[in-house]
Amino acid sequence: MLHYQFLSTWIKAQAKTERGASLVEYALLVALIAVVCIAAVTALGSSASEKFSQVDSAVGG
Repeated sequence: MLHYQFLSTWIKAQAKTERGASLVEYALLVALIAVVCIAAVTALGSSASEKFSQVDSAVGG
């Protein structure tokens, strides 16, 4: 029971601070940036691979 009271008090204290909200906002921002990067790599991946193959052929690899 003591652990529950400690945890409950700690969570209530964290909820009152702005630090927890900022952390969530930063986590959402990082997740959004990751999704955009993955989408960009997926969309441009085949085109970039084709260009690298052309360069490889031109160089003689």
